[in-house]
Amino acid sequence: MNITVTPKKAEGLQRVLEVSVPAEELRGAESKAARKYAGQARLPGFRPGKAPPSMVQKRFAGAIRQEAIESLLQEAYQSVLEKENLTPASQPRVEHLHVHEGESLTFELHLEVRPEIELARTQGFRVKRDLHPVTDEQVREQIEHLREQRATWTPLTDKPMPGDMVTVTLATSDDSGEMSEGKEYRIVLGGGQAIAGIEEVIMEALPGETVERPVRWPDDFPDESQRGKTKTVRVTLGEVKRKTLPELDDALAREVGDFDSLDALRTAVRDDLVKHAEREADAQVRSRLLDDLMGANAFDVPSSWVDRYVDAYVGTYGIPEEEQEKFRGEFRPAAERQVRRDLIIETIAEREGLKASEADIDDRVAEVASKRNADPGQVYSSLQKSGRLRELETSITEDKVFDWLLTRNEVETS
Repeated sequence: MNITVTPKKAEGLQRVLEVSVPAEELRGAESKAARKYAGQARLPGFRPGKAPPSMVQKRFAGAIRQEAIESLLQEAYQSVLEKENLTPASQPRVEHLHVHEGESLTFELHLEVRPEIELARTQGFRVKRDLHPVTDEQVREQIEHLREQRATWTPLTDKPMPGDMVTVTLATSDDSGEMSEGKEYRIVLGGGQAIAGIEEVIMEALPGETVERPVRWPDDFPDESQRGKTKTVRVTLGEVKRKTLPELDDALAREVGDFDSLDALRTAVRDDLVKHAEREADAQVRSRLLDDLMGANAFDVPSSWVDRYVDAYVGTYGIPEEEQEKFRGEFRPAAERQVRRDLIIETIAEREGLKASEADIDDRVAEVASKRNADPGQVYSSLQKSGRLRELETSITEDKVFDWLLTRNEVETS
């Protein structure tokens, strides 16, 4: 396409280009659009597609001009990328579009390009691998957690104590002293679900009783406007339940899983904790190694990609609109790091031929299927339908990239 491209701005990855399309190109695009309309137009007194071109041109002049301009913009955009050897990082933006009868079409093209990443240094780094030993206390805590999951709750007629689960109807007074409408809550006392003063009022009541007392809100209450205020609290206690943990014995081990004894359960729990500690240590090594790579290989990252990450987290975590600006500012450095991380991994994978192959994916699917005792074909189909096949491919590629990096750098285990 015969166009003229004049660079106007090049800062970081941002580009602004002035593009001029000759008048003959515009006329040609309009003629093409007019022929299209002539073949489809329905005008009174004429069969479809049989109306005179001049009449069609007059009747649909605005639409023909608009279609011609849109097609020229698309064609000109592709020509610009080829002429300037640009790889866009996001959708471009057209500004200052000008077109006059018999004259050229001009516009500014604003776009962000992908960074050129050299990664001049990928070896010679030394990172620490902090592998923390699993303690008896950790094993005990995990066993206690398993007991908690299998606890039973027994209804009581006594006053509740810390650790009991209660159902209460709670009402508080406002600044004028008027009581609000009561709301029902289910609370485990001592679990931090209610402020201490309210829990004390709850523990004064028997099931079915109503107790009303003034309660001072703590000075560190999340809502700053309520800190230090004293309000009247009305509590109507409903149900009280007390937790009973199962005995710590072989029967518990058999209930938890296929374990013959409590000692076998403890051994399995310890093994799981060791594997978890090893995964955490490996993840830490990867993170530290990437930090070193980022520090040694500076490059710009597309701000549009960072924006997409931030937007995704805003949606995932349901950040309220009034808090989004603050969240975006605080989260942006983490999002930029993630983009930089992904670009480094992608660059190494492409440069060293480490992208996951179909055979790699099939092997990983077979591994997953074996652990699930399932058919590999069904697992593959399930991953494909859920959109997780791409996630699996990315995981394999990352594993291959980090294996490659670990052979070229030193890891010290502490």
